[in-house]
Amino acid sequence: MTRTLSTPPVIEAGALSVRPQPVLPAAGGLLLRPWAEPDAPVFLSAYADEALRRWHTRRPTSEEQIVGWFDGYREDWAREKGAHWAVTGATGEVLGRIALRGFDFDDGVAWAGYWVLPAARGAGVATRALTAVAAWALDEAGFHRVELEHSVHNAASCGVAGKAGFALEGTKRRAAVHDDGPHDMHLHARVRGD
Repeated sequence: MTRTLSTPPVIEAGALSVRPQPVLPAAGGLLLRPWAEPDAPVFLSAYADEALRRWHTRRPTSEEQIVGWFDGYREDWAREKGAHWAVTGATGEVLGRIALRGFDFDDGVAWAGYWVLPAARGAGVATRALTAVAAWALDEAGFHRVELEHSVHNAASCGVAGKAGFALEGTKRRAAVHDDGPHDMHLHARVRGD
Protein backbone atom coordinates (compact mmCIF):
# COMPACT_ATOMS: atom_id res chain seq x y z
CA MET A 1 0.00 0.00 0.00
CA THR A 2 1.44 3.36 -1.00
CA ARG A 3 1.25 6.03 1.64
CA THR A 4 0.38 9.54 0.48
CA LEU A 5 1.88 12.30 2.62
CA SER A 6 1.08 15.98 2.70
CA THR A 7 4.78 16.68 3.30
CA PRO A 8 7.84 15.34 1.53
CA PRO A 9 9.95 12.77 3.38
CA VAL A 10 12.67 14.21 5.60
CA ILE A 11 15.19 11.90 3.86
CA GLU A 12 14.70 10.75 0.28
CA ALA A 13 14.75 7.02 -0.38
CA GLY A 14 18.13 6.03 -1.79
CA ALA A 15 19.98 8.87 -0.07
CA LEU A 16 21.98 6.57 2.20
CA SER A 17 22.33 3.31 0.30
CA VAL A 18 23.97 4.94 -2.72
CA ARG A 19 27.21 4.93 -0.72
CA PRO A 20 28.83 2.39 1.60
CA GLN A 21 27.95 2.46 5.27
CA PRO A 22 30.32 5.04 6.76
CA VAL A 23 33.23 4.37 9.07
CA LEU A 24 32.91 6.89 11.90
CA PRO A 25 35.65 8.23 14.15
CA ALA A 26 34.73 8.84 17.78
CA ALA A 27 36.50 10.69 20.57
CA GLY A 28 39.39 9.00 22.31
CA GLY A 29 40.63 7.11 19.27
CA LEU A 30 37.54 4.94 18.80
CA LEU A 31 36.51 3.87 15.33
CA LEU A 32 33.06 2.63 14.36
CA ARG A 33 33.14 0.29 11.37
CA PRO A 34 30.80 -2.27 9.80
CA TRP A 35 31.01 -5.77 11.24
CA ALA A 36 33.14 -8.38 9.42
CA GLU A 37 33.17 -12.18 9.61
CA PRO A 38 36.40 -12.30 11.71
CA ASP A 39 34.51 -10.39 14.44
CA ALA A 40 32.12 -13.30 15.05
CA PRO A 41 34.06 -14.90 17.97
CA VAL A 42 34.26 -11.67 19.99
CA PHE A 43 30.61 -10.86 19.22
CA LEU A 44 29.58 -14.31 20.51
CA SER A 45 31.77 -13.92 23.61
CA ALA A 46 29.86 -10.75 24.55
CA TYR A 47 26.72 -12.78 25.17
CA ALA A 48 28.48 -14.97 27.74
CA ASP A 49 28.41 -11.93 30.05
CA GLU A 50 25.50 -12.06 32.50
CA ALA A 51 25.20 -8.27 32.71
CA LEU A 52 24.79 -8.00 28.93
CA ARG A 53 22.40 -10.95 28.83
CA ARG A 54 20.20 -9.28 31.44
CA TRP A 55 19.27 -6.49 29.01
CA HIS A 56 19.37 -8.33 25.66
CA THR A 57 16.94 -11.16 25.00
CA ARG A 58 17.95 -11.76 21.37
CA ARG A 59 21.05 -13.90 21.83
CA PRO A 60 23.24 -15.69 19.32
CA THR A 61 24.17 -19.33 19.90
CA SER A 62 26.97 -19.84 17.35
CA GLU A 63 29.51 -17.99 15.24
CA GLU A 64 27.69 -19.20 12.14
CA GLN A 65 24.50 -17.54 13.35
CA ILE A 66 26.40 -14.31 13.97
CA VAL A 67 27.86 -14.34 10.46
CA GLY A 68 24.25 -14.59 9.26
CA TRP A 69 23.39 -11.59 11.44
CA PHE A 70 26.29 -9.69 9.87
CA ASP A 71 24.85 -10.49 6.43
CA GLY A 72 21.53 -9.12 7.69
CA TYR A 73 23.28 -5.97 8.90
CA ARG A 74 24.65 -5.37 5.40
CA GLU A 75 21.17 -5.94 3.98
CA ASP A 76 19.75 -3.44 6.49
CA TRP A 77 22.09 -0.79 5.07
CA ALA A 78 21.32 -1.72 1.44
CA ARG A 79 17.55 -1.61 2.17
CA GLU A 80 17.89 1.58 4.26
CA LYS A 81 16.50 -0.06 7.38
CA GLY A 82 19.49 0.37 9.69
CA ALA A 83 23.23 0.61 10.26
CA HIS A 84 25.30 -1.59 12.58
CA TRP A 85 28.85 -0.87 13.72
CA ALA A 86 31.61 -2.61 15.65
CA VAL A 87 33.09 -0.13 18.12
CA THR A 88 36.85 -0.59 17.97
CA GLY A 89 39.76 0.77 19.96
CA ALA A 90 43.01 2.36 18.84
CA THR A 91 44.58 -1.00 17.95
CA GLY A 92 41.47 -2.29 16.16
CA GLU A 93 40.15 -4.51 18.95
CA VAL A 94 36.37 -4.76 19.21
CA LEU A 95 35.08 -3.04 22.36
CA GLY A 96 31.36 -3.05 21.69
CA ARG A 97 28.44 -2.65 19.34
CA ILE A 98 26.26 0.27 18.31
CA ALA A 99 23.41 0.37 15.84
CA LEU A 100 20.75 2.60 14.37
CA ARG A 101 17.61 0.76 13.35
CA GLY A 102 14.04 1.37 12.37
CA PHE A 103 14.89 4.11 9.89
CA ASP A 104 11.80 6.25 9.30
CA PHE A 105 12.65 8.52 6.37
CA ASP A 106 9.20 10.14 6.31
CA ASP A 107 9.58 11.61 9.80
CA GLY A 108 13.38 11.53 10.02
CA VAL A 109 13.62 9.23 13.06
CA ALA A 110 16.00 6.38 13.92
CA TRP A 111 16.44 4.21 17.01
CA ALA A 112 19.83 3.56 18.71
CA GLY A 113 21.03 0.53 20.64
CA TYR A 114 24.43 -0.43 22.05
CA TRP A 115 26.45 -2.71 24.29
CA VAL A 116 30.06 -2.76 25.48
CA LEU A 117 32.26 -5.74 26.33
CA PRO A 118 32.96 -6.15 30.07
CA ALA A 119 36.67 -5.25 29.79
CA ALA A 120 35.82 -1.90 28.12
CA ARG A 121 33.08 -0.78 30.53
CA GLY A 122 33.53 2.31 32.66
CA ALA A 123 35.82 4.05 30.17
CA GLY A 124 33.18 6.06 28.29
CA VAL A 125 33.19 3.79 25.23
CA ALA A 126 29.39 3.64 24.87
CA THR A 127 29.00 7.38 25.44
CA ARG A 128 31.62 8.28 22.84
CA ALA A 129 30.20 5.81 20.31
CA LEU A 130 26.62 7.00 20.86
CA THR A 131 27.71 10.63 20.55
CA ALA A 132 29.45 9.90 17.23
CA VAL A 133 26.50 7.94 15.80
CA ALA A 134 24.02 10.63 16.86
CA ALA A 135 26.16 13.36 15.28
CA TRP A 136 26.34 11.41 12.02
CA ALA A 137 22.59 10.67 12.03
CA LEU A 138 21.52 14.23 12.82
CA ASP A 139 24.20 16.28 11.06
CA GLU A 140 25.09 14.17 8.02
CA ALA A 141 22.43 11.55 7.32
CA GLY A 142 19.57 14.02 7.74
CA PHE A 143 17.54 12.53 10.59
CA HIS A 144 15.70 14.96 12.88
CA ARG A 145 15.54 12.63 15.89
CA VAL A 146 17.37 9.63 17.35
CA GLU A 147 15.60 7.66 20.08
CA LEU A 148 16.72 4.96 22.48
CA GLU A 149 15.02 2.90 25.16
CA HIS A 150 16.37 0.92 28.11
CA SER A 151 14.91 -0.78 31.17
CA VAL A 152 14.32 1.61 34.06
CA HIS A 153 16.56 -0.77 36.05
CA ASN A 154 19.53 -0.28 33.68
CA ALA A 155 21.22 2.67 35.39
CA ALA A 156 24.39 2.34 33.29
CA SER A 157 22.49 2.75 30.03
CA CYS A 158 20.58 5.69 31.47
CA GLY A 159 23.91 7.33 32.32
CA VAL A 160 25.27 6.74 28.82
CA ALA A 161 22.17 8.29 27.25
CA GLY A 162 22.36 11.39 29.43
CA LYS A 163 26.09 11.91 28.88
CA ALA A 164 25.57 11.59 25.10
CA GLY A 165 22.94 14.36 25.13
CA PHE A 166 19.83 12.17 24.99
CA ALA A 167 17.12 13.79 27.11
CA LEU A 168 14.92 11.53 29.20
CA GLU A 169 11.42 12.05 27.79
CA GLY A 170 9.41 9.63 29.86
CA THR A 171 8.66 6.08 30.91
CA LYS A 172 6.87 3.54 28.76
CA ARG A 173 5.06 1.18 31.10
CA ARG A 174 5.69 -2.57 30.63
CA ALA A 175 7.06 -1.89 27.17
CA ALA A 176 9.60 -4.73 26.90
CA VAL A 177 9.90 -8.27 28.19
CA HIS A 178 13.17 -9.41 29.74
CA ASP A 179 14.04 -12.81 31.21
CA ASP A 180 12.47 -11.79 34.53
CA GLY A 181 9.27 -10.45 32.97
CA PRO A 182 7.93 -7.12 31.67
CA HIS A 183 9.97 -3.97 32.31
CA ASP A 184 9.08 -0.33 32.21
CA MET A 185 11.36 1.41 29.73
CA HIS A 186 12.88 4.86 29.76
CA LEU A 187 12.56 6.73 26.46
CA HIS A 188 15.43 9.08 25.62
CA ALA A 189 15.89 11.17 22.49
CA ARG A 190 18.32 13.57 20.92
CA VAL A 191 17.05 15.92 18.24
CA ARG A 192 18.82 18.07 15.71
CA GLY A 193 19.91 21.26 17.43
CA ASP A 194 20.33 19.74 20.92
